[in-house]
Amino acid sequence: MAGCRLWVSLLLAAALACSATAVWPWPQYIQTYHRRYTLYPNNFQFRYHAGSAAQAGCVVLDEAFRRYRNLLFGSGSWPRPNFSNTLTINDEQCLLASQTVWGALRGLETFSQLVWKSAEGTFFINKTKIKDFPRFPHRGILLDTSRHYLPLSSILDTLDVMAYNKFNVFHWHLVDDSSFPYESFTFPELTRKGSYNPVTHIYTAQDVKEVIEYARLRGIRVLAEFDTPGHTLSWGPGVPGLLTPCYSGSHPSGSFGPVNPSLNSTYDFMSTFFLEISSVFPDFYLHLGGDEVDFTCWRSNPDIQAFMKKKGFSDFKQLESFYIQTLLDIVSDYDKGYVVWQEVFDNKVKVRPDTIIQVWREEIPVEYMKEMEQITKAGFRALLSAPWYLNRITYGPDWKDMYKVEPLAFHGTSEQKNLVIGGEACMWGEYVDSTNLVPRLWPRAGAIAERLWSSNLTTNMDFAFRRLSHFRCELLRRGVQAQPISVGYCEQEFEQT
Repeated sequence: MAGCRLWVSLLLAAALACSATAVWPWPQYIQTYHRRYTLYPNNFQFRYHAGSAAQAGCVVLDEAFRRYRNLLFGSGSWPRPNFSNTLTINDEQCLLASQTVWGALRGLETFSQLVWKSAEGTFFINKTKIKDFPRFPHRGILLDTSRHYLPLSSILDTLDVMAYNKFNVFHWHLVDDSSFPYESFTFPELTRKGSYNPVTHIYTAQDVKEVIEYARLRGIRVLAEFDTPGHTLSWGPGVPGLLTPCYSGSHPSGSFGPVNPSLNSTYDFMSTFFLEISSVFPDFYLHLGGDEVDFTCWRSNPDIQAFMKKKGFSDFKQLESFYIQTLLDIVSDYDKGYVVWQEVFDNKVKVRPDTIIQVWREEIPVEYMKEMEQITKAGFRALLSAPWYLNRITYGPDWKDMYKVEPLAFHGTSEQKNLVIGGEACMWGEYVDSTNLVPRLWPRAGAIAERLWSSNLTTNMDFAFRRLSHFRCELLRRGVQAQPISVGYCEQEFEQT
């Protein structure tokens, strides 16, 4: 991989170089011309430029060349098959230049969208000049695999379509109250007793490795989330004593609440568990959650009350902060950074300066933009998710509301706004599984992809509608069951039967 990180210059060799207005997300700069060039599938090939530091053997690019050739031409007909770059298509060459392999991947996606096919079946590409780079470095999709288990194939397919949209972070919300599908080699009872089915509804170590590598080859980071102290009911059966016993009067009720923050054994477990997680997931960041902690059970428990009195805590937010602060210190010892939900900031937990705060509470826009202002004013980096909960649906083109969101629409200095590193579209799984995941995600998530990639001046709704409609048809051609965004039809929809 070392050579792949240097200057990458790719020659797209063909007898070269319509539909530039269909590119999604829209590039930072694009100039197209009427002159067009014919592409001959039998003679077409991707080649490394002679002066490039990257050469054959760069796995990321070699695999990308194979994927995109198949996406462009398929077999026989045209069926299913952070970083700046420039793409130049003229009489002399079709040249993609990028300083990183990841920028080259995004440029290949743009190139694939520029190729069009005539009614007679001939492939063309128009003379084009593009300079492109993402507006925000963090462009994510969250999948929840606890409320409903998502098969490995669904996750891998999602990563493919994320790459088509130039998303670069897969936020994997692996476990929650409902189930614990992550197979821990340190604590195997977590999965055996906490998953829906310890044989069919789990992610093995090999599954996790496959997701991480599949994502890497598409320029996507995997951000794993293990949310505590709330959202942990599925952890309890596998780790006796981890959760807080709830009381009814002076006796245990038989139910359990959040992680018990009063026991040393809790932190011993978390230390060992997150040592494993830190070794399994290579990304610098882990997502540690910290949201929606229900204090009812803690309030009912006499041991918790005694612990709070000993510590001098007057309210349960202080107790929550104590737990989270201790957990953050544990994770920091493993040379990991962390992302947390906004409650950690709201409750004034002392966190490291490089902490990333994710804003999700979306009661009204004024509130989440006020939250963005406060987080960045405190000097922390921020991620926006509040207006982009894709699991929520309405009748009609709700993608437009998502498209209109401006992540920097809050009062603050330029230094504050530079701390907004991007955002994520969230697909929570209460009512989503593999049967409806794809049409609910796509092409609606594309609206968020363009907002996070393209210039803040790319806001024309009619222009976006025309391009997104075309892109939805392109997704159908690539085998993605993306739902329609308006009345009409795609030629490609008949290929899906």
